[in-house]
Order: sequence, then structure tokens, then C-alpha cells
Amino acid sequence: MDYRYHCNIPAQPGLNSLPFNPCSLLDFQLLTLQPGETWSGSSGDREILAVILGGTADFTVGGEKFAAVGGRANVFAGKPHSVYIPINSDISITALDAVEIALPSAPSDLAVDPYVIGPSQVASGRWGGANFGRNYHQILTEIAQPSLPARRLIVGETFTPSGNWSTYPPHRHKNDNLPAEAAHEEMYYFRVAPDGGFGICRMYTDEGYEENFTVRDHGMHMMPEGYHTVVSAPGYTTYYLWFLAGSQRTQGAHEDTDLSWVGKTVPTLRDLGL
Repeated sequence: MDYRYHCNIPAQPGLNSLPFNPCSLLDFQLLTLQPGETWSGSSGDREILAVILGGTADFTVGGEKFAAVGGRANVFAGKPHSVYIPINSDISITALDAVEIALPSAPSDLAVDPYVIGPSQVASGRWGGANFGRNYHQILTEIAQPSLPARRLIVGETFTPSGNWSTYPPHRHKNDNLPAEAAHEEMYYFRVAPDGGFGICRMYTDEGYEENFTVRDHGMHMMPEGYHTVVSAPGYTTYYLWFLAGSQRTQGAHEDTDLSWVGKTVPTLRDLGL
């Protein structure tokens, strides 16, 4: 089968790019540096959110310097530090220790100053309940960080516990019909803990296309369309960095109508402590 919407991104030293990309707005790169190494580039006509997955680095964006950004050992060790990089910015990143940096991006025409998003600005909580409960970090969203400027990017992290489902009931971002639904592309970048674990991801469209794949470290789910959901294998936690882009930043998702009744049980499950 010729899969359309998932791949593994390389995790080699330096800057790694997607082997293919079905999205028209979103893109993703993974930067891996050893202590003392420097990478330089430019944002061009795209806004970028540099999310520190693990480690610490010095950033120079345009004429502004941000020293020692980061600190968590890996994605499972606390909230992230991030750097918003606006359009037409020269970028220099120097690793202070071994560092991994996610670089989701989208087209932009917003000319603003770069800024750092610290852990204290990252909202956290729990979505769902019982065996479809999962924990989240909202890093750059219209709701949680309304004062932080961005043109298209919406970014966060989700942690799906052992045996649990995430993004359930499955939903899509197909039509601009707020507040019920917003038209957004979305991508997931995955990590799994402990080593050797896995999850399963399912996506499907209203037209009948379906794609199921095994989630492991550095897996990518790229969704210009379709409903989607993830489950973690028992004994393992699945992490994904999620990011969206569309014509606007207000979020709205349409749940699969055949499964949406499950979401209506969340208040009762929470009353029961589940």
C-alpha cells in the first residue's frame, strides 16, 4: 500500500527534513546538535516555533539573543522552552549540551519580534476520561496564550498513558464553520517511553480512505485531511508534538458523529474520579 500521510523523519546529526509532505501549509524539521555545535539558517517567509525537546541552546534570532534556552532532559521531563521565530529572520543556534529541537513552521506575513515561551507560560491539564484520558501542554494557542503573536501556528504536546486512547473520539479539521469546526492542517511528531515501545495511529476520511500505522520514535503523522486517533501500547507512554495551521488560529474540531457519544460521557467519568 502506498501510504499518503505518515513517515519517519530522520534523526541524524544536524538538520533533518521530512522525506515527503502532503500538507500545503505545515512543514517540520528536527535539529540535533552536540555540545558546542552551531547551526545557522533563515526563516524566509515562514514563522517557526523552535520547541526544545531536550537539552539547552543559545539562540540568536535577527538581532536578539536568547541565552541558555531549554533545560528539560527529554520530552517526558517537564514543560518545554520554545522560541518563536518570525519571518525574514537570520537564525543561529549553538548547543550548550546535546540538544534536540523541533521546528514546526507555516507561511506568515506577520512581522513581529522573536520571543521565548517559558515553562511558566505553558498551560497544562487533562483531556478526556477513563481509558481515553490524556495530558496536554498548550504551548502556543489562541486560548492559553492570547497575548503571544503568531500568524498561523498552533502548537502543543500530548502525553497518552499506558493503554489509553488519545484524540478520542476521533475528530477532523476540514471546514471553516466556527465554533463547531475550523479548517486546519495538522501534524503529530511522536516519541515513546520507555525505549522499545509503540502505539497505533488511525486516520480515515469521509470518502473512505483509511490508514493505520505503528507509532515509534520520530514517527510523523501528516494530516491535511481526515479523522485521527492514537492509542498507546500497555506499559508505554506516547508523546506527540501537535501543530496546526490554517487561515486563522481559532480552533474547532468536528468529531466522528458515530463515535461522538463517547465524549459526552466525560463529565460522568470525572465525577467518578476516572
